[in-house]
Amino acid sequence: MGSPSGQKALSRPSSVRFPRSVAARLSLAFIGLLVLCAAGADVIAPCPVEQRTADRLLDSPSAEHLLGTDAQGRDVLSLIVHASRVAVIVGVGTTLLSMLVGIPVGLLAGFSGGILDAVLMGTSEVVFAFPGILLALLLVFITQNPTVWTLVVALGATGWAGWARLTRGQVLQERGKDYILLARTAGAGTPRILAIHILPNITSVLLVQVSFSVGTAILAESSLSFIGLGPQDAPSWGAMLSEGAALFLCSPYMATFSGLAVFLSVLAFNIVGDRLRDHAARDAG
Repeated sequence: MGSPSGQKALSRPSSVRFPRSVAARLSLAFIGLLVLCAAGADVIAPCPVEQRTADRLLDSPSAEHLLGTDAQGRDVLSLIVHASRVAVIVGVGTTLLSMLVGIPVGLLAGFSGGILDAVLMGTSEVVFAFPGILLALLLVFITQNPTVWTLVVALGATGWAGWARLTRGQVLQERGKDYILLARTAGAGTPRILAIHILPNITSVLLVQVSFSVGTAILAESSLSFIGLGPQDAPSWGAMLSEGAALFLCSPYMATFSGLAVFLSVLAFNIVGDRLRDHAARDAG
C-alpha cells in the first residue's frame, strides 16, 4: 500500500519560473506600470478626467498637455491613464470569472469521465459554437447597461469554456499517473485528489493561460467600446480610438496613443505568456 510519503514524492507540484529574456522583463515592467496607473489613476493623471479646456480643442502635444487634447478639450494622457482602470478590471475580472467556472468544470469532467464528462464538455462545445465576441454583444444588448461589470460578466460567460477544455486535457494526462493510484489506494476521495494532488500539478499550465486570457479580454473590451458597447461611465481605450479615428485627419494623436495603449498592453501579456509557456514546456521535457 502506498504511503503518504510516497504520494508526496511522486506528486511534485509544477512550478513556473519567470523567464529572464529582455522582452519578457520589459513586458512585465509594462504590466506593472499598467496596474499602477489603474490603481492610482486619480493621483497619476495630470488633469481631472472631467476637466475641459474650451480654447484647447484637438490640441497637439505640448508641455501643458503631453499627448494633446480631444474634441472636448480633455487631456488625452489623463484619459488614457483613467482608461487603464477599465482595461485592468475587465482583463483581470473576466479571467478570474472564467477560471472560477471553467477550472472546476474541467476538473470534474476530466476526472469523472462518462456521462458527466459528456454533459459538461457538450455544454462547453455549445458555447464554443458561438464566437465569444458575438455572445458578449448579445449579453450587452440584453442588459442594456454596458458598465464595466456588465462586460466582465458578458466576456466571462464565454471565456470559461476555454478554461474547462484546457483543464480537462491536463487532468486526463494526470489521472492515470502513479501518484493518483497511490492516493486512491490510501483512501483519498475525489475532492481531495483533485484539490491536493491534481490541481497543484497543472498549475503551471493554468498560470500560463492567465496571461493570454487577460490580454484577450482587454482586446475584447476595446473592440466592444470601439463600436459603442463599452462602459458609458468611464473612459475606455476603445471608445477613445473610435472617437479619434473619426477625427484622425484633423488630429491623429488621440487615436494613435489610445491604439498604442491597447497594442502594447495585449503585446505585453502575450509575450509574458509565450515565455512562460516555453519555460514550462522546457521543464516538462
